[in-house]
Amino acid sequence: MSSPPASTDAPRLQAIRGAFLDFIEDPFYAPEAESVRYVPDGLLVIESGIIKAFGPYNDLESTYGHIPVTAYLGRLITPGFIDTHIHYPQTGMMAAYGEQLLQWLSQYTFPTEKRFQDKAYAKEVAEFFLDQLLSHGTTTALVFATVFPQSVEAFFEAAEARHLCMIAGKVMMDRHAPNLSSAIRPRPSYTDTKALIQTWHKRGRLRYAVTPRFAATSSEAQLQRARQLLQEFPDVYLHTHLSENQEEVAWIAELFPQSKGYLDVYDQAGLVTDRFCLSHGVQLSEAEFQRLSQAQSAIAFCPTSNLFLGSGLFKLEQAKSPSHPVKLGLGTDVGAGTSFSMLQTTNEAYKVAQLRRQSLSPFQALFLATLGGARALSLDGHLGSFDQGKDADFIVLDPQATPLLAFRNTAAVPRSLEALADQVFSLVILGDDRAVQATYVLGQLVHERY
Repeated sequence: MSSPPASTDAPRLQAIRGAFLDFIEDPFYAPEAESVRYVPDGLLVIESGIIKAFGPYNDLESTYGHIPVTAYLGRLITPGFIDTHIHYPQTGMMAAYGEQLLQWLSQYTFPTEKRFQDKAYAKEVAEFFLDQLLSHGTTTALVFATVFPQSVEAFFEAAEARHLCMIAGKVMMDRHAPNLSSAIRPRPSYTDTKALIQTWHKRGRLRYAVTPRFAATSSEAQLQRARQLLQEFPDVYLHTHLSENQEEVAWIAELFPQSKGYLDVYDQAGLVTDRFCLSHGVQLSEAEFQRLSQAQSAIAFCPTSNLFLGSGLFKLEQAKSPSHPVKLGLGTDVGAGTSFSMLQTTNEAYKVAQLRRQSLSPFQALFLATLGGARALSLDGHLGSFDQGKDADFIVLDPQATPLLAFRNTAAVPRSLEALADQVFSLVILGDDRAVQATYVLGQLVHERY
């Protein structure tokens, strides 16, 4: 069940006790013993929603023993999951059968998104969507809305009421968008987006992303409008799709014959920066990975949707290349994605790596879902670990949440890195929303599974 938003009369100082796991380095590049921070009996002290202290219980008990403590014995506490690519308007069209990307967009997506002209309907979906995220342990996400400004307003209003750190934006399209012709003129998209940025960007914990759907649905004029917005508001994000499937890549080459490739379309428009957040990247070339690394751009790896739409296998080893690393997070990509669960997403990411004869360790998978996602979204100063001064967004995982997990895992708290890795891997492969016992936002309980 989802609980009401954080109470304003909550205790100013509070503490959580249990086994804590977060990351202090990237386990793709540093030894896991130096990357993983594991405290088998830890205390997280929270003051007004911010982490005041964190460490072993025995070290902190004498200082903070007088404040209220909530204990989660036999559980694993991690930072909240961060979903780096998801579409809230597509919640109701998950499991739409039988098409690959371009046909799927025309047959299902555009007709579904047309309904979001109705703000009351958009609000209903936004409320359900956010409840789903919290029940699955996701506390922050980079979110597509629709071409209709009211869909963004409805989403931000619902997120603000829950005190969530969310990034979203109005979709920009001015061509090749059946059923949406009344909303796809370039000037209104610019002016609507500018007004939304001025209203919502950095309002509380909310952030704005300029959001051209993908190059095919934006003219060069509209891409220039997107660049103008980035120049006017240099700390907003640019969120779009890139190189998802082969048919799409071929279409982009026809639409932009002057470009040297799909990424170059965005590059020529001046959009490829350290705020450029792209989803998929399944068909990226080696040169494009190098360019993204140089620009310090970010990729959302979306394994469930890539498999569902038959788009291909993401080249994880190129994204995390030591010679040209790219900021990388995980995206559920609902509704082509098949689950809100970041644990189910890590499950599929592991399998994609296996099919490419690569490895994805349990700690690497969990890193991508937490601190890796925060770094991809330039939020690691606020989220993604238990460092002092960060926002207290975290989740409580139950390693024995289902009969199968209980049979797989002993009740004992892991004491070694090897035993911890085994427990984490069981959650990465077998876990889903049932493994999320509790979700906290700014130190306040917002979801609890009974």
